[in-house]
Amino acid sequence: SHYLKLKSALKELNPLICYSIKANSNLAILRALIEKGAGLDIVSGGELYKAMSAGADAGKIVYAGVGKTQEEIDAALKKGIFFFNAESISELELINKRAGHLGKRPNVAVRINPDIDARTHRYITTGKKQTKFGLDFNTTRWVFLNSGQFKNLMLNGVHMHIGSQIVDSRPFVSAIRRARDFVVSLKNLGVKIEYLNIGGGLGIIYKNEDPQTAEDYARAIIPILKDIRLKIIIEPGRFIVGNSGILVTRVLYPKKTKARNFIIVDAGMNDLVRPALYEAYHEILPVAKSHGHKTQDSAKPPVGTRHKFDVVGPICESGDFFALDRRMAEPAQGDLLAIMGAGAYGFSMSSNYNARPRPAEVMVDGAKVYEIRKRESYRDLIRGEKGKK
Repeated sequence: SHYLKLKSALKELNPLICYSIKANSNLAILRALIEKGAGLDIVSGGELYKAMSAGADAGKIVYAGVGKTQEEIDAALKKGIFFFNAESISELELINKRAGHLGKRPNVAVRINPDIDARTHRYITTGKKQTKFGLDFNTTRWVFLNSGQFKNLMLNGVHMHIGSQIVDSRPFVSAIRRARDFVVSLKNLGVKIEYLNIGGGLGIIYKNEDPQTAEDYARAIIPILKDIRLKIIIEPGRFIVGNSGILVTRVLYPKKTKARNFIIVDAGMNDLVRPALYEAYHEILPVAKSHGHKTQDSAKPPVGTRHKFDVVGPICESGDFFALDRRMAEPAQGDLLAIMGAGAYGFSMSSNYNARPRPAEVMVDGAKVYEIRKRESYRDLIRGEKGKK
C-alpha cells in the first residue's frame, strides 16, 4: 500500500520507483513489489543475485554504493541493469574499462553530494560533504564536460541521496533544488542529461515523529521537478516496509536491582541492532490474543501500574537493549512482546553474534500467514565451516 501511495501521489512525474532492498531483501517482499511494477535499488552483488532470484526485470534495477568490486560490476553489466550510480572518478574509470571489455555501454548517473543537512542521525546522513558518498558539484561538472574519457559509458543521469529517516520535507526540497539547478547549468553547457535520481530517505513513525505522507512529499517536490523534462527515479526503502514489520519476543525473566528494573527477553541486538547502533526508539507493546478476526487494540496500554524498565536481551554486551527507562506495565514471565517498526533494517542487519540462530520471518496477508524464511538451526551456524580433525 505504501508503494502504491507513492506511485499515486507522484503520478504527475511518473517516476520509476525502485524499492531499496537493503531495508529488507526477503524474496517474498521483493516479489510482492515487483508484481506491482516496482523497480529495485541495489548496493551489492548479493542484492543483485537476490533481485534476479525474485524475478526482477534487470531493466528496472539501479545500482548504488561506493565500493562496487570488479566482479560485481561485471555481473551487473552482464545482466543489463538499468543504471549504475557512480560515486567516484576511480569507479567511473573501472566501469568504463569493464564495459569496454564486455562490449557493453551502460547508463551511468553520477552521484552528487549536495552538502545538505538531512536532520537525521549522523550515521544515516549521506548528503553532507564530510561523508564518503558522491562527488562535489565542481568535480561532477568536470566529469560531464570530459565524458569523452569514458567512451564506453552513457553518462546521462544525476543521482543524489541525502540520508534516511528524514521526516521533514525541507531537506529534500533544498537538495532537489540544488540538483535541478545543477542539471540546468549542465544543459546550458551542452551536456545532455536524461535522468534525475532523487534517492529515498522518507521517514516513518517510530515514536512521536510527524513524518510527511506521500502526498505531502509530492506537493513539496513536484513543483520543482515538473518542468525540467527529466525522467525521475526514486529509491524508497524504510517508507515502504518499516512499519509493516514487528519483532515478536518472549519475556524470559524479570530482574529487579537497587539501581534498575530489567525485563530480559529472548531477542537480542543480533536480531534488531538499531537501538544499540543508533539509540533508536521502538515502541514495545504486549501481544494481544486474537478473538476470531478481531484483535484487541494493542495500541492501548494494558491496565495496571506502569513502572520504568530496561528491556534487554541475552547478548553479552551492555549495549544489548531495546528500551531504557521505558515506562510500561510489568509483563509476566512467558508473555510475548511486539517490538514495533522492525520491518526495515531489522532482519537485514541481523547476525549470528553469540552463535544465535536468527528467527523466522512470517508474512501476514489478511487472514493468511506464510513462513517466508525458516528459523535457523544450530546446524546452520556451522554450515561452511571446517573443523580441524
